[in-house]
Amino acid sequence: MAHDVVVIGAGFGGLAAAVALRRAGVSDLVVLERADEIGGTWRDNTYPGCRCDVGSNLYSLSFAPNPDWTNTYSYQPEIQRYLLEVTERWRLRPLLRLDHEVTRVAFERTSGLWHVEGPWGERRARCVVLATGSLAEARLPAIPGIETFTGPSMHTARWDDAVELAGKRVAIVGTGASAVQVVPEVADVAAELTVFQRTPPWVLPHGGRAIPARTRALYRRLPPLQRLARLRHYLQRELLVLGFVKDPARLTRGEAMARAHLEAQVPDPDLRARLTPDYRLGCKRVLLSNDFYPALARSNVELVSEPIERLEPTGVRTRDGRLREVDVVVWATGFRVTDNPVVARVADADGRSLADALAGRLDHYRGTTFPGFPNLFMLGGPNTGLGHSSVVFMMESQLHYVTEAVSRALAEDALIEPTAEAARAWTGRLRERLPATVWGTGCASWYLTEAGVNTTIWPDFTFAYRRATRRFDARDHRVAAAPATR
Repeated sequence: MAHDVVVIGAGFGGLAAAVALRRAGVSDLVVLERADEIGGTWRDNTYPGCRCDVGSNLYSLSFAPNPDWTNTYSYQPEIQRYLLEVTERWRLRPLLRLDHEVTRVAFERTSGLWHVEGPWGERRARCVVLATGSLAEARLPAIPGIETFTGPSMHTARWDDAVELAGKRVAIVGTGASAVQVVPEVADVAAELTVFQRTPPWVLPHGGRAIPARTRALYRRLPPLQRLARLRHYLQRELLVLGFVKDPARLTRGEAMARAHLEAQVPDPDLRARLTPDYRLGCKRVLLSNDFYPALARSNVELVSEPIERLEPTGVRTRDGRLREVDVVVWATGFRVTDNPVVARVADADGRSLADALAGRLDHYRGTTFPGFPNLFMLGGPNTGLGHSSVVFMMESQLHYVTEAVSRALAEDALIEPTAEAARAWTGRLRERLPATVWGTGCASWYLTEAGVNTTIWPDFTFAYRRATRRFDARDHRVAAAPATR
């Protein structure tokens, strides 16, 4: 017996999918989660200072507004509590299968079913929704000698509170989104902190602030006021598309703001020079912080821009031959986005891996479905990431399309996949458009594959994506009867 739908992953996307599918009338549904609790990236990333860089009212599910956010930009513990509350409020616990890591997802042509496998056994499904997220697999850099370091080391996404940092010599490798949050926290307690930087980020002032109790009470009494606040933040974020996508020259004003922020917080001209980006604002993710620069200016903190040559048992040696001895190494080196190993476990009937889509070798339709992968739907798929707004909005947009397609597949006992022509046309339009955006201005970023193809970012307004996914268009799909034997 096969399930109607198996959802893989219980973060924002998986929980939203479960709610949307149940609302659409799907009752035979399970959600497989590899960890012992829901939450995804907000369960895993517990490093000090972890918070979202999108406003709380926007970085939440539209059907589950939270009037009790305590900060305009929420910290990790509060976001995780929110997801736990969503799970309970929408009675999703009975659907969850925790500690169910998926190691293989394969389509069987003779039965027309997906086989979902793991150490716990196998489940078969008529439809699969892949909601594992792009920020799920921590990336370690290919630096020689990592395994030879004798002290504790950890990635920010696998933070270990048992590792003592107070009074220690700590190295943090990376100056991206997690680093700008964790560096100030570690600088407060470490005896010495060495921050290894490959490329300086653009950093703008952080506008996060506490939400007064009276405002929260008002949101509870008058929910439309919170919806207006969400809409205002959404529209403010959409204005960034005018620079990121339509005319990158517009970004000079933002760059001037970032430089003024740097100059105001870093008086040392040498340090300031090493922290000044030489690429267009937005080409890499723009960061928000009011305490990253002051932390780097502290007497117990050193910024190292010399490339790392290797790790040794007692520390980090850079290309100039200098060894900096440290007690602990923290990897703030991001995630495997375009080479996500979880996606590599998904294969069509001929054994072709879905990883080809993230690598730019397989066309996709709306970043959600793929020719040759019938009844498989991916949330947060290729070119659905954002540099300016909330990916939760994008996943909810996808679910309009997904629920209509799933409902039809179940009602007609059909196998549904995009036609090769529709997928080629959609992917081709994105490929043509992206080089003219800020993400095509020449910097190296995690948005790009090894071949330099941007398979991560959506190059337009998010409302344009919502319009494109508002319904299932049968003309762009191959709808075939499932095998009678299943």
